[in-house]
Amino acid sequence: MTLHFYFARRFLWLFLGIFAGFFALTMLTEATSLFGQFDAADLDLTGTLRLALLKTPAGVYRLMSMIVVLATLLLFLNLSRNSELVATRAAGQSALKTLTAPLIVAFLIGLIGVAAFNPLAATALRQFESETGRYKTGTVSSFSLSRKGLWLRQGSDLGQTVIFANKANFDATRLSGVTFFEFDARGIAQRRIETSFAVLTTGAWTLGPGKYWQINQPGVVPDRTATAFDTLTLPSELTSDQILDSFGDPSTIPIWDMQAFIKRLERSGFSTKRHQVYFQIELASPILMIAMVLIGAALSMRHARSGGTGLMILLTVVAGLAAYIIQDFAEILGSNGAIPVLAAAWGPPVSAALFALGLLLHMEDG
Repeated sequence: MTLHFYFARRFLWLFLGIFAGFFALTMLTEATSLFGQFDAADLDLTGTLRLALLKTPAGVYRLMSMIVVLATLLLFLNLSRNSELVATRAAGQSALKTLTAPLIVAFLIGLIGVAAFNPLAATALRQFESETGRYKTGTVSSFSLSRKGLWLRQGSDLGQTVIFANKANFDATRLSGVTFFEFDARGIAQRRIETSFAVLTTGAWTLGPGKYWQINQPGVVPDRTATAFDTLTLPSELTSDQILDSFGDPSTIPIWDMQAFIKRLERSGFSTKRHQVYFQIELASPILMIAMVLIGAALSMRHARSGGTGLMILLTVVAGLAAYIIQDFAEILGSNGAIPVLAAAWGPPVSAALFALGLLLHMEDG
């Protein structure tokens, strides 16, 4: 038991050290890419670093599996150089028994990542996208889903428009059961518009049959001056891509809110494939962490004096990258409906774990 705690502690410290290094490097890279992008908004150094800090957790979270591979590689390289693996085997410990502690730690890292770090990264990334969107366009646009329908907000220096729709089509270019609430720059309501449908075209919403009411106009009673129309055009800077990107990036949705969000998407008429695949991939991430430990161990548990250390390191990194790329490729196929959701999410990590286990048994205990 003491030996297992020793391996677990060393693996955990290596993981935390590499994680901190990746976090610092990612933040520095993000800050460098953001410098000078928002000069018009007078964003200073502190503001730029804050934006970089908001984006960094999501970037590092995507690299968790590679961090686990590197931690495993360094662990067994150090154990081999110090002849600790030789002593462990001489004491009767097989390769799989030696791996018990790192596998448990990796599984717990996966669980903590999904349960705690995922919500943190998602919330920070959503805040980052909201703030950078305001800096880039100078306008405020937001999107949200409720149990009853879809809410949008578009705006400019002249005022804001809040839009509610019962349903939308797959690309968000046609809304059904729509209500527009127009506000001036001071936030005072000016007009309410109700229409059976609204179609998003280039630079405008084209409304079908409906009615509008003038609000907060001196001497005007809204119900008495309600005006019906067959068609009406309202200017808009929104695009279909902006709406879909807001709803389409599942990495901005905390894992604990994903199931409810998927149900709201379905009720609103949007495709949920991408979010379903992402949700299942997050659930499978502890298995992916186990697979990465097995991959790293299978190629790095040989004694350092046998030579070929450089080739061993290269093969370990390549194998980890291959598993990472296959997972991303399967996610794309699953999001497009080419393969089942469960196969896209659980297939790559389970396959990688079984392949690495077979390779490990062949090289060490076979």
